[in-house]
Amino acid sequence: MALELRHLRYLLAVAENGTFTRAAEELHVSQPTLSQQIKQLERLLGARLLDRGGRTVRLTDAGEAYVQHARRALRDLAAAERAVHDVHDLSRGHLRLAVTPTFTAYLTGPLAAELHTRHPGITLTLREMTQDRIEAGLLADEIDLGIAFTGTHLPGITATELFTESLTLVTGTRHPAGDRSALPVEDLARMQLALLTADFATRTHIDRYFDQHGISPRTAVEANSIQALTAIVQRTTLATVLPDALAHEHPDLTVIPLDPPLPDRTVALLARTDAYRSAAARAFVRLTHDLVRTRPCTPASPAHRTG
Repeated sequence: MALELRHLRYLLAVAENGTFTRAAEELHVSQPTLSQQIKQLERLLGARLLDRGGRTVRLTDAGEAYVQHARRALRDLAAAERAVHDVHDLSRGHLRLAVTPTFTAYLTGPLAAELHTRHPGITLTLREMTQDRIEAGLLADEIDLGIAFTGTHLPGITATELFTESLTLVTGTRHPAGDRSALPVEDLARMQLALLTADFATRTHIDRYFDQHGISPRTAVEANSIQALTAIVQRTTLATVLPDALAHEHPDLTVIPLDPPLPDRTVALLARTDAYRSAAARAFVRLTHDLVRTRPCTPASPAHRTG
């Protein structure tokens, strides 16, 4: 009897679900069939992979080692299938893209429109998530490309710089500070803010700025969506922090310069270092750089690009 792909898929399902019952339901097979297939795999390898003694099923040391390679093998096989079906004339194709929330509000619309205009046969799956989830998704081959920020990345992630993003304080009403050339950072301590939740890179960037200047503004609202923050600020006296490019697209928002200003940050295109780059992904990379050069943002210097 030879090893088959179903053996790997069945083992991973049990490892991830912790019970044969839930794994069988996920795989749409009977529990006895699933158990038999796992026993076949253990006989083939000559090692016990699962500890069935407790209320939940756990991997043995041998199982832990084997599962790491099994995940990698299935990931690479899936990439191989996509490579076989990749169409280089771009008459069809599929791109899986993930972005952090700020880009959903002002960048992904133009990117998706340009992709559809140039290559209408390519379908796009777009997901919004935190940067750490983007990098984990890239490593797991769940997405092809990500748009986030430079900094410290997980091993195996390549970041290519795109442009510099500036952040600014914004309110939806005519705030007295709007009549001044700049608002001293100390005055923020008396304001109420609506900000992204703490798991987002933008919030980390803002909180670091507050800490550096020894202030603790009251955060009255936290949200995991830039669109939600914009709608809230438009209807209240709260202020928020938005990318400069987004703030200037809304005439009903008032930009309040800060003194000193919030530090700029560098936007990057993220990819798995050793991933197969499909024709659709390569086309998207090209049009992203083209769009950055034509939009009112500061492109990254070619000398500082990586990947």
